[in-house]
Amino acid sequence: MKPSVKITGRNVLGGELQICSANPLTGFYRDGCCRTGSEDHGLHTVCVVMTEEFLEFSQSRGNDLSTPHPEFGFPGLLPGDRWCLCALRWVEALEAGCAPRLMLAATHGSMLEFATLEVLKAHAAD
Repeated sequence: MKPSVKITGRNVLGGELQICSANPLTGFYRDGCCRTGSEDHGLHTVCVVMTEEFLEFSQSRGNDLSTPHPEFGFPGLLPGDRWCLCALRWVEALEAGCAPRLMLAATHGSMLEFATLEVLKAHAAD
């Protein structure tokens, strides 16, 4: 099931922003896209493919993405799931050597304020 929303924004390649994931449903606006707005203080702009290594890293930093929280509609993430990650968390993971691969077509163009296109391409899954 694809969310029926109008996707706005450009990706890091300059093209139309693509859907990151509808299952699990991701994005700050829970519309499947890594788009951002003034309400999104965490800048959930990076579409990543989760790995066990990154999930452990994130948990060690106080953000447990693996444990389901049904009360918030959060299923918990597994390796292989795509998810809109906060820009600075991805940079932090990059510096720690455990940044998950990202989907360039689904990563918002504002991510270029935090990493060069060359660095993003070096970590691309698509």
